[in-house]
Amino acid sequence: MVQPPFPQSATDADLVARVAGGESGAFAELYRRRRGDVYRFALHMSGSPAVADDVTQDVFLAVMRSADRYQPSRSPVVIWLCGIARNSVRQHLERERPFEPLASLAGRSEREPGVEVDLPGDLARAEGLDRLRRLVLALPVRYREAVVLCDLQELSYAEAAAAIGCRVGTVRSRLHRGRELLAAKLGVTRGPNQAAAIDGERCPA
Repeated sequence: MVQPPFPQSATDADLVARVAGGESGAFAELYRRRRGDVYRFALHMSGSPAVADDVTQDVFLAVMRSADRYQPSRSPVVIWLCGIARNSVRQHLERERPFEPLASLAGRSEREPGVEVDLPGDLARAEGLDRLRRLVLALPVRYREAVVLCDLQELSYAEAAAAIGCRVGTVRSRLHRGRELLAAKLGVTRGPNQAAAIDGERCPA
């Protein structure tokens, strides 16, 4: 018997709870809603459609196995999925050759730099999306994660921190360092009066 489609009022958390209860229709609906989010994150992180496909499959297999472990009070479903995807991507990257960093990080801390840049805007104007992908892929993984989650997936600092499993301040400093490395590669310079505001709840563009 074909199950009726789930109403739009059914939240992602409702669907996960139903997946935990063994409802295949709920799993199909969750996959339909959130596959794109997981795939895009994995593609931005790996640069490989094949890896992104594998990671997406890994994530939803994990959902089938552990839906009962999801805790709505800790994070939205999409953040939970990104956290699972992050671990899967890292496993895939560890099996591949490492990406060359954009700049030497010797002696550098993860403190916030004094100058902020409009990274997505500068990249889009100066280089285009293909160049953006190549530059992001060249970042060390910890900075790449922050740039992908905040600038490309448009998560808040708190949401990105939940996905990565770290403090909000760590996300902020990694995001700023990643932007700094990318801006240096592009030769972008900004004065202090042009610094982007960083106090908003949503990660700045």
